[in-house]
Amino acid sequence: MSFNDEEIAYLRSQRLARLATVGADGQPDVVPVGFEFDGTHLYVGGFNPTRTRKFRNVRAGNRKVAIVIDDLPSVDPWIPRYLRVYGEAELVERQGQLGTAPYMRITPTLSWSFNLEGLPYTHDREVKVRRTVHEPAPGA
Repeated sequence: MSFNDEEIAYLRSQRLARLATVGADGQPDVVPVGFEFDGTHLYVGGFNPTRTRKFRNVRAGNRKVAIVIDDLPSVDPWIPRYLRVYGEAELVERQGQLGTAPYMRITPTLSWSFNLEGLPYTHDREVKVRRTVHEPAPGA
């Protein structure tokens, strides 16, 4: 499986996320990032990204990452939404919003989405989280 239409629309509507990588010493590191989505992969770049801890962590072989895309369209009523993704990262050169540059390409392996339809959150409503196991692309 992969992202459904609602999740794809949400990914394309957002620009900021929080990316977690793991250092050689096992220390998790989370940082806010901009991202792009091509329908299959998420891409994280930046200005001079190869000097960042997140790129060094992946370059050192710690390829497992987590990324959370979330927002709060309203606080009255309370309307939280999110898409959380576990994946494998690799460093690639690509043409992206910052031009041709190094990017981290994240291949999703597992994801969870919550309230992407944007309904008010109340304690009397059942919380439904959609969990998806992402299958590798054929030939990958």
